[in-house]
Amino acid sequence: MGFIADALARVKPSATIAVTNKARELKAAGRDVIGLGAGEPDFDTPDNIKAAAIKAINEGKTKYTAVDGIPELKEAICAKFKRENGLTYTPAQVTVGTGGKQVLYNALVATINPGDEVIIPTPYWVSYPDMVELAGGTPVIVEADKTTFKITAAALEAAITPKTKWFIFNSPSNPSGAAYTRAELKALTDVLVKHPHVWIMSDDMYEHLVYDAFEFTTPAQVEPSLYERTLTVNGVSKAYAMTGWRIGYAAGPVALIKAIATVQSQSTSNPCSIAQYAAVEALNGPQDFIPRNNEIFKARRDLVVSMLNQAKGIACPVPEGAFYVFPSCEGCIGKTAPSGKVIATDEDFVTELLEAEGVAVVHGSAFGLGPNFRISYATSTEALEEACTRIQRFCGNLT
Repeated sequence: MGFIADALARVKPSATIAVTNKARELKAAGRDVIGLGAGEPDFDTPDNIKAAAIKAINEGKTKYTAVDGIPELKEAICAKFKRENGLTYTPAQVTVGTGGKQVLYNALVATINPGDEVIIPTPYWVSYPDMVELAGGTPVIVEADKTTFKITAAALEAAITPKTKWFIFNSPSNPSGAAYTRAELKALTDVLVKHPHVWIMSDDMYEHLVYDAFEFTTPAQVEPSLYERTLTVNGVSKAYAMTGWRIGYAAGPVALIKAIATVQSQSTSNPCSIAQYAAVEALNGPQDFIPRNNEIFKARRDLVVSMLNQAKGIACPVPEGAFYVFPSCEGCIGKTAPSGKVIATDEDFVTELLEAEGVAVVHGSAFGLGPNFRISYATSTEALEEACTRIQRFCGNLT
């Protein structure tokens, strides 16, 4: 259809959203489906945060705000970066958007020119390459180790060209849950120091979701000399169970932050005023529920990893963070499903699993690395046990 922009021909709909929608449709049709596709905590938003939103409504804080965030929220974000990451920012260096996704997209639109390259390690969050394409740039995909899901300094060095504008870094990772240690991150920042034309977009959305005494670090913290060319992105969605509130934020150089605000001023304008006041309370209020939630996530992670590794043909590494596992289904490729279909790809695997057992997961090739699949364990222990039992049965029935 000639009416639709050519750029959209290069963009795929979000695979994670597609799987979630498919699971909903099947449930509505009466199928017994366990959806493990959504990257969304099953915990409720804490009461103090909900109360702050209600207070904002009752006080009439329901009007337009500054395009890129209220002063109170920018101050709370500055305090968070100082307290948790040892990074000093002023409110003029902070932008607030309608979720981390908008902040990332705004930054790419504000900076990319035709021909600019953006380095993206695999496996990657499904939206990164498509956002780069929509912004007119060229994604440069760097394949990670298939067991650790991390890239090496040598691989990063090899991917950098004179056209490289950004390196997108995500730790802990969606979809793998892999997180870089300080030493692993320092090896990457040592490379980036040598290439002053490359900027760093650090997606820290899963910062608080780390396990086994893992210490989270972010690039500008590990290598202060990169501070002036790093955009550090975060939000309240995951750690604070606020996915639907749609508040993401970032801090970086003033000129970049102003450019991001310009893009936002001509698209959505300000994020929801009520959600902003709730986010102030999230960042400034009690944080004690985060380690409590993490204990639950860790127990679920251990359960899922153990049960998946007991399934024929599945190999599941133990992730350091987030609430995903990214097991390999390589041992199932070439086998025949109960439907009679030969499983040739990870997409075949997840399609047949959904059909045979009613378990909805996302195929790894959507994240740039297969044959794998992603499971979100941000759901009840009971549902995870049942889903993993079904996966074991499905794999056991392959011939």
